[in-house]
Amino acid sequence: MSVNRPAAVVVLAAGEGTRMKSATPKVLHAICGRSLVGHVVAASRELSPEHLVVVVGHAREQVTAHLAEIDAEVRTAVQHEQNGTGHAVRMGLEELSDSGVALDGTVVVVCGDTPLLTGETLGALAGTHAAEGNAVTVLTAEVPDATGYGRIVREGASGAVTAIVEHKDATEAQRQIREINSGVFAFDARLLTDALGKVRTDNSQGEEYLTDVLGILREAGHRVGACVAGDHREIVGINNRVQLAEARRLLNDRLLTRAMLSGVTVVDPATTWVDATVTFEPDALVHPGTQLLGATHVAANAEVGPNSRLTDTTVGEGAKASFTVAEGAEIGAGASVGPYAYLRPGTRLGAKAKAGTYVEMKNARIGEGTKVPHLSYVGDATIGEYTNIGAASVFVNYDGVNKHHTTIGSHCRTGADNMLVAPVTIGDGAYTAAGSVITKDVPPGSLAVARGQQRNIEGWVARKRPGSAAARAAESARQEDAGEG
Repeated sequence: MSVNRPAAVVVLAAGEGTRMKSATPKVLHAICGRSLVGHVVAASRELSPEHLVVVVGHAREQVTAHLAEIDAEVRTAVQHEQNGTGHAVRMGLEELSDSGVALDGTVVVVCGDTPLLTGETLGALAGTHAAEGNAVTVLTAEVPDATGYGRIVREGASGAVTAIVEHKDATEAQRQIREINSGVFAFDARLLTDALGKVRTDNSQGEEYLTDVLGILREAGHRVGACVAGDHREIVGINNRVQLAEARRLLNDRLLTRAMLSGVTVVDPATTWVDATVTFEPDALVHPGTQLLGATHVAANAEVGPNSRLTDTTVGEGAKASFTVAEGAEIGAGASVGPYAYLRPGTRLGAKAKAGTYVEMKNARIGEGTKVPHLSYVGDATIGEYTNIGAASVFVNYDGVNKHHTTIGSHCRTGADNMLVAPVTIGDGAYTAAGSVITKDVPPGSLAVARGQQRNIEGWVARKRPGSAAARAAESARQEDAGEG
């Protein structure tokens, strides 16, 4: 694509999108881990343009702030009034010229609500534009049903585009044409700048239409060509929540297909959802009902799912995470998580470690081979290697004002139903007794017992619960013991 590197890409993202019926600007609605405009920006970046300009208008503060987060080098141009697509492109070009940029080469114009558009297709458009020496090249698509779309009318011999005819203005013969306008174009920069100055507003909307540039350039003797997209679904724009969901499914299917063709097993693509930023290694296995989001990475021979949601989480080689929710976590090679575990941000499970059933971890570093098998909360902690944390243990890390840290060494054994009140340190090889509340440091190799002495009050049930089932059972047992004696 670098051979046909555009001088600029202009992304049109100024519209309000009223049909979304949302307080969120249309182009900021997200699918598969990116906003609609974020997908378009990512695809545009694959062309390596010299300049990338997004034209903003409605809710421009929100849109501009979002763009700064996802791509710091994106320029923005403001269309203060929605005066048409031609006006929007003019605002984008003026932003560049006002900053001293003299465009020479190709300008690609794309819409900010087309998340399925790929860099490959944009590259083909730029390549066709250069190869044919066109003044403008239209990205088109052949669709099963062209109702409502602008038809591409071509010259028979040369294949050049002679007109784009809107559905309402088309003849019966033209309505049989299945090739439609996508709203994506490649222009000669200098010709575009000149033609935009000649676009008129004497139409029903009183706006500057970008498509009028095609007629202006053709009348001036320049060639208008077309590049047909390989998949007509790429050009689909999003105008409402139904179309948003349809695009999400199409993009998700594309991402999963790419993963499977690269060696990933996805048991049930229909119930598996992934973001565009998720990465896999060959022989990863994804079970049904799983969502992989953000910068999640699944290594070779790892298994995720069923029914898991991992966000910004790394799953090491051969690790397993079932019925798991994880955010900002690292799961080491050969480690085991779940079922029904919750790994919160800052959790780092070492190789062959375990976070078992109903275990929650937060900001915890767990050493190699260490196990937290079940029913425990581990927060703000460092645990060494090959330690075992007893069932129903709680790392008491919050005193109501501040968080405190617990450190447990290697080869330790903590008893079931322990309360570890931070800040506290348990040395290597130490044990703690079941039911203990550990409030003081435990030296290496020691046994800590922190619980009251047990005492049995004989006859309490008979006195306090006379006639109860418990009292009758106790009396029966007493009589049996007496008989045996």
